Amino acid sequence: MSAVWVEEEAPAVSADKQMKIERETHKLEKRLCRQVGQAIMDFNMIEEGDRIMVCMSGGKDSYGMLDILLKMQQRAPIRFEIVAVNLDQKQPGFPAHILPEYLQALGVEYHIETQDTYTIVKRNIPEGKTMCSLCSRLRRGILYNVARRLQCNKLALGHHRDDMLQTFFLNMFFGGKLKGMPPKLASDNGEFVVIRPLANVAEKDLIRWAAHRQFPIIPCTLCGSQQNLQRVQIGNMLREWEKQYPGRTETMFTALQNVAPSHLMDPKLFDFKGVVATGVEDDEGDHAFDAEEFSAPSLSGLSGVPGLQVVAA
Repeated sequence: MSAVWVEEEAPAVSADKQMKIERETHKLEKRLCRQVGQAIMDFNMIEEGDRIMVCMSGGKDSYGMLDILLKMQQRAPIRFEIVAVNLDQKQPGFPAHILPEYLQALGVEYHIETQDTYTIVKRNIPEGKTMCSLCSRLRRGILYNVARRLQCNKLALGHHRDDMLQTFFLNMFFGGKLKGMPPKLASDNGEFVVIRPLANVAEKDLIRWAAHRQFPIIPCTLCGSQQNLQRVQIGNMLREWEKQYPGRTETMFTALQNVAPSHLMDPKLFDFKGVVATGVEDDEGDHAFDAEEFSAPSLSGLSGVPGLQVVAA
């Protein structure tokens, strides 16, 4: 009989291999909860009585964020509420049934906001141009209105560690600023607090968690396919760095939390004009004539990144 008529059995998984998979998955869950919990504590993201609007896009990050926050809610020493919110932007082919069905089955309070931002963006942005800026502004205003109606005081966004690093390099390379994506900030209109509970979480862990939990992922057909975005290029650069020099991503992320304003050049952050000789030795001061020594590899990994050129000193 032809093999095409016979469904092949899935290869058997040994008991030892199954135990290893379960052990690794348990370790992953503990790590995710620990990292989210640490971010919540470090930045005082969630407080007693908060009503948090968890913004759901249908991607792995927002699914993972909701999943972990629900786990944290069960064990938290304080009481807070969660409302999952999705903005249906009326993109052609968007499977509008997936998120409501998932959230209803989960038993979490949710709201689907329908606003045709897709038509506005397509009408105002020329073909081939980046849609993110206008789309983000429209989305932000709508979500603030929804948060107000739902009486939420905080908005949770699913940006992770890699997103935050990408934003830092985008601002440095293309915006001329040392500016990142903060884990907590006041909203543009000053009415809400925006939090990023996944600030400490690596994207690769969210990918693994999404596969384990089998989230019904919804791809973004509006902007997700714009492969020429600067953010996509920066993401490729960071992944290439991590591939060549494992651990570099973690080191760079640590640097965002270890800033020395006196060793930069912004007079708004440090009074350079007022610097005088004190006659007192300072271990944290500048060792002016010492050569810089780093155990990490050089920036030679930049040489293979499209659009970036490394110039030797």
